[in-house]
Amino acid sequence: MSTYIFGHTNPDSDSIVGSISLTYLKNKLGEDCIATRQGEISPETEFILNKFGVDAPELKTSYAGEKVYIIDFSDLAQAPKDIKEATILGIVDHHKLGDITTDTPLECWIRPIGCSNTIVKEMYDHYKVEIPKDIAGMMMCAILSDTVIFKSPTCTKVDTKAVKELSAICGIEDYKALAMEMFIAKSAVEGASARNLNTRDYKAFDMNGTRVGVGQLEMVDISVLESRIGELFDDMKLMKEEDGLHTILMLLTDIMKEGSQLLVLSDDISKVEAAFNIKLHDNQAWLDGVLSRKKQVIPFLQPQF
Repeated sequence: MSTYIFGHTNPDSDSIVGSISLTYLKNKLGEDCIATRQGEISPETEFILNKFGVDAPELKTSYAGEKVYIIDFSDLAQAPKDIKEATILGIVDHHKLGDITTDTPLECWIRPIGCSNTIVKEMYDHYKVEIPKDIAGMMMCAILSDTVIFKSPTCTKVDTKAVKELSAICGIEDYKALAMEMFIAKSAVEGASARNLNTRDYKAFDMNGTRVGVGQLEMVDISVLESRIGELFDDMKLMKEEDGLHTILMLLTDIMKEGSQLLVLSDDISKVEAAFNIKLHDNQAWLDGVLSRKKQVIPFLQPQF
């Protein structure tokens, strides 16, 4: 029976590429693995897959009775609803340790670095498995995406070293130019619905028994969304009601200005204001220098609950 490998719901490039890169490694090590995904492919991920001529992992949302590896998450809120009925063989992640538990021992590669694919690169090195050119290129792009071309505070020397080594493998010297093409693709909003924008990179969290949703949209220039703020808020209200959230946040991250416009709907707005030491105006605030959800948002927000 095959083992499935997948990332979090509303998958980003790290989750999708991670499922592909880890699956190839596991298969080379003698395991029968299949890369899957829990959600739709984002414009950025589509750009990466097309660039290197690789098909998207198959869509699969139920894993009861299956053996699985999970990558880029360890929170139940980001897992399939039947994850407790699956056997988790391993976790590869670069976030805080979540609330997923297992009944049996498992393989864990969890590191405080910028991208899950950096960890997968370390796994390839550890097992002395050669990385194919197409997979190396995708891994490089995933790292550049997650680290915002090395600007994110989550970026480490391990990430930059991995990008340089992957660049040599895939034969792309000017990887920063490719990364800008990737972010331009990621910034495409024409024709996209408010729900599509709000959920391109959205994660739900259980913060001490309180459900909180945090989305992030990284763009080259967020000013193109100024006329759609009301539309985004309307959809955030629907998401809040549908998911029974106490609070929902949306970060419109401008990678050139290196900051994020914060949009908030909450049953207690003071918790968000206290978390970031700000005063919200029309449920919005500019967070200068904030590029990382996992390092600059979640660690400050969670203690408020």
